[in-house]
Parts: sequence; C-alpha cells; structure tokens
Amino acid sequence: MVIEKDRDIINNKKNILITGVAGFIGFHLAKKLIKSNHNIYGLDNLDDYYDVRLKKDRLNQIINNENFKFDNIDISDRQLLGDFFSNNKIDMVVNLAAQPGVRYSIKNPYAYMNSNLVGFLNVIECCRHNNVEGFIYASSSSVYGGNTKVPFSTLDSIDNPISLYAATKASNELIAKTYSHLYDMNTTGLRFFTVYGPWGRPDMAYYKFTHKIFNKMPINVYNNGNMKRDFTYIDDIVDGIISAIKNNYPCEIFNLGNNQTELLNDFIKAIELELNMKAKINYMPLQPGDMKETFADIDKSKDMLNFNPKTNLSLGISKFISWYKKYYNI
Repeated sequence: MVIEKDRDIINNKKNILITGVAGFIGFHLAKKLIKSNHNIYGLDNLDDYYDVRLKKDRLNQIINNENFKFDNIDISDRQLLGDFFSNNKIDMVVNLAAQPGVRYSIKNPYAYMNSNLVGFLNVIECCRHNNVEGFIYASSSSVYGGNTKVPFSTLDSIDNPISLYAATKASNELIAKTYSHLYDMNTTGLRFFTVYGPWGRPDMAYYKFTHKIFNKMPINVYNNGNMKRDFTYIDDIVDGIISAIKNNYPCEIFNLGNNQTELLNDFIKAIELELNMKAKINYMPLQPGDMKETFADIDKSKDMLNFNPKTNLSLGISKFISWYKKYYNI
C-alpha cells in the first residue's frame, strides 16, 4: 500500500526513527508520517506477545513506500542497535518499543526489564552518541499508580506505582530527565491514556470484549465494573506525538488523554450498541496492578502541544468495530 504525500505535517525534512513500528501506535504514527516528505525508519522485533500476523499485516500497509525503511531489530540488542545508528543518520527518535501490559508484568517480569529498561537505555544511549536532535518516548498513565486525586496532572507525584510495568515507565522518565540534565539532550515523555482504535492490540479490553461478544462468549469485567478509564482514540494520540516532534522541547512530560473518564460498563454498552448484541458478563474482583480510575489533565498539553482530542467514545468505537469486521471478514 503506497500512501499519498502530505508535506504539511512537520517542517524541514528529517530522518525519523520509530521503534516498535509494527505495534499499534507505532504503525499509525508511521502511516501518518509517511504522508510527509521525511525519511521514516522503523524498528521492531515482531515478538509473539500477541498474534504476529497482525503486526505483519500492519507492516504490509506501509512497507512499500519509498520513504520508509524497516529493520527487524530488538532494542535490547545493544550491538545490533548500535550498528543501525552507525549506518543511518537519524535526526529524531520516537521510542515506542516496549513490553506492554500491566497484568502480564506480574507474570513475566524479566520481559519488562529487557525491553522497558535495558532497551530504553540502549536507545537513549544511541541518541546521545549519534547527535540525535530529539528523543520522544512513550510513558503511560500507569505511572500515576495509587494516586487518588483526579484528573491526573504531570505535577502530581508518581512515587506510588502499583505494577512493575508502571515502575519501568516511571524509571524511563527519570532516565530521560537525567540525560537531559547531563548531556543537554532534548527529551519528551508522553503519558498515554488507554489508547484504542483500528489495528489495536488484541490483549486490550475493547478488542477482547468485541471478539467475545461477537462470538457469544462471556467477558470478564474486573472490580465488578466499577472502573473508569480515559479512553483516547489513536488518531488523537498520533497528533499529540507529531506535535511533540515538531516542538522538540528540552525536557518535558505531557499527558495525552481524552480528558474525559468513562465507566467501563458504559464502554461495554457502546460496544454492544455498535454490534447490536448483548454481552454475557462475569463480574470479577479488582486484579493486582489494576488502577480503579484514569483521568488526564491535559491543560499543559493543550498549551504547549496544541493538543485537542476530537474523537468521542461512540465515534471511536464505531470506527474500531468497522475495522474489526473488515479485518476478520465478518
């Protein structure tokens, strides 16, 4: 699939590296940046945390574009990553490669150490030694952990993580801040809030709910449905990342969320309405590592990134369901 050009996304031609390019957010970011006149480099190790076919299908949407180059590299492989930077002049890096999932971090902690800490350090070190102009990286709403004050502000403390995943993301922010201080590097951390949309991750609740409701299977709903999330549509997240690339601040952290918290039960109702089917629900207790509520204060993002999420929940779910039916030939 060759994507039509759009020269108005970011000024001045850049060589932009996206790690985790076959992932949900990385793919959508690459797809939009390919419309520009920039050279887009993508790295991914195509691991099997979820169906590798989906990752390859994402890549197939963008792989044939002349200004896109893909390499199968694991960011935890210091030698391979260093060789890549030596062989390619990179101006900006967007580090989206990470081991995702809160509950999985309790079952398989070493996967998070390798990708989220060793891999992160490898990427930021390569940026330092290769004169990269700016380092944009994915953080998470999970860093707010056990905080009870909402909405979550970037001024709030993040010293109370309740999952290993959250701890790795908070560590990323500290490492980036230290590198900005020591080496005068431009770093921007983006705390994503429950991203959803087409080509999403099958381990995410909205994807699993859709699959199970459609196949008349029961869904597990935790904390008896008394959970709230700031569901944020993928296109709005991508716009926020691109703004962070454009601005390339010296050292900042931003929330990227919809600034509207939704009950999980209302989220399920939106899926039911779009599918015209009723869910069979198993209500379950709160799971270790789960947050009861996420809610983004985005005043700083509005002011400094001109971030303005436009997609409400019903529209976003409708777009996801439409893609889901098409992708699975339903």
